[in-house]
Amino acid sequence: MAKRDYYDVLGVEKGASSDAIRKAFKKQAMEHHPDRNRHDPKSEARFKEVNEAYDVLKDDQKKAAYDRFGHAAFENGHGASAGAGGFRPGGADFSSAFSDIFEDLFGMGAAAQRTRSRSQRGSDLRYNLSMTLEEAFHGKQATISVPSSAVCDVCDGTGAEGGAVPATCPTCSGMGKVRAQQGFFTVERTCPTCAGRGQIIKNPCASCNGAGRVARERTLNVNIPAGVETGTRIRLASEGEAGLRGGPAGDLYIFVEVERHPIFERENQDLYCRIPLAMTTATLGGEIDAPTLDGGKTRVKVPSGVQSGKQLRLRGKGMPPLRGTGAGDLYIELAVETPVNLTARQKELLREFEQESRENSPEAQDFFSRVKGFWDGMKG
Repeated sequence: MAKRDYYDVLGVEKGASSDAIRKAFKKQAMEHHPDRNRHDPKSEARFKEVNEAYDVLKDDQKKAAYDRFGHAAFENGHGASAGAGGFRPGGADFSSAFSDIFEDLFGMGAAAQRTRSRSQRGSDLRYNLSMTLEEAFHGKQATISVPSSAVCDVCDGTGAEGGAVPATCPTCSGMGKVRAQQGFFTVERTCPTCAGRGQIIKNPCASCNGAGRVARERTLNVNIPAGVETGTRIRLASEGEAGLRGGPAGDLYIFVEVERHPIFERENQDLYCRIPLAMTTATLGGEIDAPTLDGGKTRVKVPSGVQSGKQLRLRGKGMPPLRGTGAGDLYIELAVETPVNLTARQKELLREFEQESRENSPEAQDFFSRVKGFWDGMKG
């Protein structure tokens, strides 16, 4: 029976790129693998045919010979068969070819093994820093204590006694993984001897038990810039946990939480302050002293007849920006206060005032006028 054209087997055009051939092979190999077609007796033959085609077309020399001579290039000692170490159609190394799929999908190839790090980066650490609104306004130099791990001074982080260099693992030859053949598959597992590190320590350091790092509390001085707010994250590179066996240190992340203030409320860069206002000042107008977060005060003019809830804006008296220029604003909210614990004379004066001020409440007059219209409408 005549062999099918290798390009037809993989379903690609002649002259297809290496990437296209590789993708086509993966698709065909997955589709025709015997383990996925247990009830199809022809699946194994098709799978072998796919592997045979790919083994030729993935190799530039074999592919060039096949493009020129066809299947005859590998028969009777022609072409690439003489110099390729005895390639035989139908005798493809299925485990080698099919392992390409797993190298691509799961990163289990030799290149991944060669680049496997024998050291391990330290973990990132988090520190929650609480500060007052005044400290957030001015900025702060904070001293913090961080429970962490540091490089072992005895072994210089190698984990070996006396700082000796770890030896290459004899089981995996430094790869960190071992391979086992299971039918068509080449299965990789973490090396049981070195736990995937590729190196072994014959004489572990007594101080760190071979880890290359020891537990230690560190004290750091941290500059907290002005303008931070709750949720601000500050990253200190390489100030986290020390790496394992000489690996790079992790980072330290400081998360800021600004405490509630008894006078001011914050919204982004703006500040809000609610100031009670005497009824007489609200009626006649006047001036009040408004506090500012920098510890000072600002004289604010209150217009006569001001209503409760009125906001007065003080530009540039808010929070400084964390980045950039310009500051937020301070909003003074006036809360007109009703007098309590009146004396007899005060009550008498208010009654006289009431008699003389029936036309001095336009908002109340407008409201009750609308209420009257509502009631009249309900009656109609």
